[in-house]
Amino acid sequence: MEIIRIAILSLSALMLVFVGAMRLSNPVKTYLKNSGIRLENDASLLNEMRGVSAVMLSAGIIIVLGIFSEKLTFTSHCIASLIFVGFAIGRLISLKADGKPSKQITQGILFELVLGAANIFCLINI
Repeated sequence: MEIIRIAILSLSALMLVFVGAMRLSNPVKTYLKNSGIRLENDASLLNEMRGVSAVMLSAGIIIVLGIFSEKLTFTSHCIASLIFVGFAIGRLISLKADGKPSKQITQGILFELVLGAANIFCLINI
């Protein structure tokens, strides 16, 4: 079970650190490349995008710490569960309210659901 826990935390951390860092450093380019979303050069919009990106990056860093520190493992799974399930729920609400998003975003929903469920599984089995 320990190897599964490490693998799930590693995948969760990798996704959040990578996406968070890329969107924080260059949101316009990253959103266009990864989601097909064209962001305008609007300071308020970019501020919001970078804020969410910093939260993702920070969560990823805490999750990485949970791989190496047994004291943080539970916390890391909690954070990963909240982040991934939260994003998935928000996207599913948007799917119902706003219509079908791009293929990349639809794939993102699946990854978020899988990683969220995997982290919840680890929480239940600690």
